[in-house]
Amino acid sequence: MLQHERHEQEVGVVDTGGLPRRWITYAAGIYLLTLGVSLAIRAGIGISPQSSLTRTMTLVFPGMSQGTFNFLLELVMLALTYLVMPKAFRLRNFLSLVPALALATFLDLNLRLTQWIVPDAYAARFALLVFADALLAFGLFLMIRANLVLMPVDMFVNTVFRRKGWKWGNIKTAFDCTLLVVSAAVGLICLGAPHFVREGTVINGVLVGQYVRLCFFLFHRLRPRRERTDRG
Repeated sequence: MLQHERHEQEVGVVDTGGLPRRWITYAAGIYLLTLGVSLAIRAGIGISPQSSLTRTMTLVFPGMSQGTFNFLLELVMLALTYLVMPKAFRLRNFLSLVPALALATFLDLNLRLTQWIVPDAYAARFALLVFADALLAFGLFLMIRANLVLMPVDMFVNTVFRRKGWKWGNIKTAFDCTLLVVSAAVGLICLGAPHFVREGTVINGVLVGQYVRLCFFLFHRLRPRRERTDRG
């Protein structure tokens, strides 16, 4: 979910303060991200590529939670990161499993907390997805601001970028499309039809990026005012 380099718009957004505050920000970001994912699932009109794969796996193996499958996916991505650039792999890369485990735990928690949400009307489903993507994006923004550990999925994309030198955005798009294809294939083979890949998947792909950009914009607009207030 996080890019390997900070864009110009991120200058001044990254928190350079103490680690306790940054870890709290990071944890809050993970929680809001998983809450957004959970609400997007409850909307029922399609979810992100990564979530569609892990959600589909819960239908194939109903005894296992989505958080568990999400953590397993992160483990696979960490292994692939090693295979892409084994000489650059360090023991500290295993630290990425800490936030991955937190994400899996929060995801299962929020899926339980939101299981009562069952919107009927399509307008309500659409509105819920739009709100869910906003929460997800704000969670991503907080994780970027904390500037701590990359998730294994993001680490893998960044490692491919370093190895191949292709455009980061193209690698991320290809990665997401691969997850979608795998999700659809698993659904077709094991369940008779693809699941969780609908118009909401496209909406998620568009809205989350725009929401994150909006967070950067608002942060930069409000920051000078906040600094003037602090100086006053």
